[in-house]
Amino acid sequence: MPGAGISRGITKADGMMPQPAAAMPSLTAWEAYRMRWKRRRLLWRSWRGRHQLRAVTDRTDRIGPGDILAVSVMRNEIGRLLFFLSHYRRIGVGHFLIVDNDSDDGSAELLAAQPDVSVWHTPHSYRDARFGLDWLTWLQMRYAHDHWCLMTDADELLIYAHHDSRGLGALTDWLQAQGQDSFGAIMLDLFPKGRLGAATHVPGQNPVESLNWFDPGPYRAQRQRPMGNLWLQGGTRERVFFADQPQRAPTLNKLPLVRWNRRYAYVNSSHALLPPQLNQTYDGPGGTQPSGVLLHSKFLPEAVDRAVIEKQRQQHFHNPPRFDDYYDKLANDPDLWHPGAQRLRDWRQLVALGLMKTGAW
Repeated sequence: MPGAGISRGITKADGMMPQPAAAMPSLTAWEAYRMRWKRRRLLWRSWRGRHQLRAVTDRTDRIGPGDILAVSVMRNEIGRLLFFLSHYRRIGVGHFLIVDNDSDDGSAELLAAQPDVSVWHTPHSYRDARFGLDWLTWLQMRYAHDHWCLMTDADELLIYAHHDSRGLGALTDWLQAQGQDSFGAIMLDLFPKGRLGAATHVPGQNPVESLNWFDPGPYRAQRQRPMGNLWLQGGTRERVFFADQPQRAPTLNKLPLVRWNRRYAYVNSSHALLPPQLNQTYDGPGGTQPSGVLLHSKFLPEAVDRAVIEKQRQQHFHNPPRFDDYYDKLANDPDLWHPGAQRLRDWRQLVALGLMKTGAW
């Protein structure tokens, strides 16, 4: 998400602790005015986008006043779904609002059979709907007002300090007591040791059992005007796929957990939010703000064949042809492991590396 950066922090792969990105100075009156109108335009788009959704199974009448909600767009994720649902139920999600983007692998049927899932279907373009944000923002406007709401992809598993003993309800109560309405995380790419296609994974299995290595660094972060959002890059995909053009590497910062208000709007996936002050709650690896990690299971064995399909569909980048080489490299079944990789153990390891912050939680 390129833009005018105002500060920078860099993590080292050699054990040095990362430095946080500094807070952004206050907006000018003109910048604040522009951001208000941008947010209104995005909400208007989402209100119009509701017409592209058809309710398949609507169980939203079961949502309780204090339920934590999860929203997601999915397409052909049958291999991940059972563990995805199990993980988020275990840490405290009360209801799932899922948009099925024309799956044909049984995902929609599996989701529709779940008692705590509401499903909408759309055959429309994911890319043209702001990569699904028009659809999800409408569902958040309609159902998530005044709820803590988690926005996550099927290949992302949120963990945080003490997630194995304290649920999301305890975390959100603590955040609320601190006056904090959003919670940030780094998206951490996981990979196997050896070629991707040689790994094994069966539907319903915890993907971390197949993908248990990650890059501890380097990562770099900077704040951007006028939204004050972090722009965090580095790690595995930059090292393997974008080493010659690091500025094109994926954005790794997200704000996946927000106490939602119908006037809020995500701008680019869950990388940035409006109003701008919501972006200040995450200052990246090595920062002081409490944060989590999104364990990213993109590189399951299916990623090799899926790269060919996604290259043809051209739904996942603003300028898809510029990323043909990325899909080609992925389709060649790469080995992402290297001697600097670390084997994933638990959240304490990630805290020690500076990738996650407890923030006295």
